Amino acid sequence: MKVAIVHDYIKEYGGAERVLEALHEVFPDAPVYTTVYLPEFLGPHKERFKNWKIKTSFLQFLPLKSKLISPIRLVAPFVFKTFDFSKYDVVIVSATGAYSPNNISKNGTIQICYSHTPPRYLYGFATAREWKNNLIFRIIGELANHFLRLIDYKSSQNVDYFIANSENVRKRIQKFYKKDAVIIYPPIEISAEVVHENFRAHNAGNLNLKNKKAVGANVHSENFVISPRSYYLAGGRLARPKHIDLIVEAFSKLNLPLKIFGRGFAGYELELKSKAKLTPIKSGSKIEFLGEVGDEEKLELMKNAKAFIFASVDEDFGITPVEAMSVGTPVIAYRSGGVLESVVEENPSTGSGRQNPTGIFFDELSIESLSRAIKQFNNSKINPKDCIAQAQKFSKDRFKKEIKEFVEKTINR
Repeated sequence: MKVAIVHDYIKEYGGAERVLEALHEVFPDAPVYTTVYLPEFLGPHKERFKNWKIKTSFLQFLPLKSKLISPIRLVAPFVFKTFDFSKYDVVIVSATGAYSPNNISKNGTIQICYSHTPPRYLYGFATAREWKNNLIFRIIGELANHFLRLIDYKSSQNVDYFIANSENVRKRIQKFYKKDAVIIYPPIEISAEVVHENFRAHNAGNLNLKNKKAVGANVHSENFVISPRSYYLAGGRLARPKHIDLIVEAFSKLNLPLKIFGRGFAGYELELKSKAKLTPIKSGSKIEFLGEVGDEEKLELMKNAKAFIFASVDEDFGITPVEAMSVGTPVIAYRSGGVLESVVEENPSTGSGRQNPTGIFFDELSIESLSRAIKQFNNSKINPKDCIAQAQKFSKDRFKKEIKEFVEKTINR
């Protein structure tokens, strides 16, 4: 079985690229077709793609192509048409929601699309760029989006089988494309060594800790006591729809320690740091920006955090909250999008809610609502073991097994 993989572009490393990496592990001989490949922007993750067969389009030869990622969406549907897939049995399209990569020439091959979401900017969902603030850009953008929606819909009809990364996205595919989709949740890297170390660290000395106050904050069960953790954590791609600014404002007001990892648009990062009052005069700020970090450092940050804060709106799925749970860290999240499928809520009135809660939701994008959730969290009874057990439902091994079975099943139909 000859397989090819298609991905919008490779310039950054986030949840969509983790899926791409897992797809490549399932089909290691499959070449990856993409518009542009920019390893110099991948930071600590560039080595992941080092030995891949990556086939780029003619756009790779454009000067300043790194600054043209957004404008490329205007021509991307036509660019994908230039690739020849006639020698492959299956083409797996990894659709991040940036372009319309389903517009390929199939030439008799089976086309499977793993969709993170239909393009958010085409269907009214919040995006990283606030292009609608400028009247001229808004008029031009709306006209362009009208035609891009037509192309995107036509491209979607090219797909033989859709896979959605969540129930949330499955509903979008049905609404916008009139197509059914199966759900295969994206892969979360869950290291047995990390989990073992997490349990070992938190259980150290538990036999003599009968006085809960001696343990510090957030004691979760009699048999599993979490050691004191000194900070909260947020991060990932620093984009406006993720409302890192709200998190910064809330923690500044509460004067609570917060670490933020990840990289984003320079203007937005400067805005966040301004809100955090990170100036020499305000050197006492408890908010720290760490920049982009590698996987080991990220998991270490998560393992030692009190909770992971997630305020994204209409998130397609949301991998970082599950990564946090994978090392026993609870999640405080805005009640929206795919996180509703991954985090098990604790009921504020009973302190229990659904069985084995792993997090707390807040209902409004406001400092007050998030502050209430943090207060509720400090009185919660969330067990880190339940967080880890919940995260294991989204493991990479499970993803690879389900993808392999799905592709083999479609070939044999």
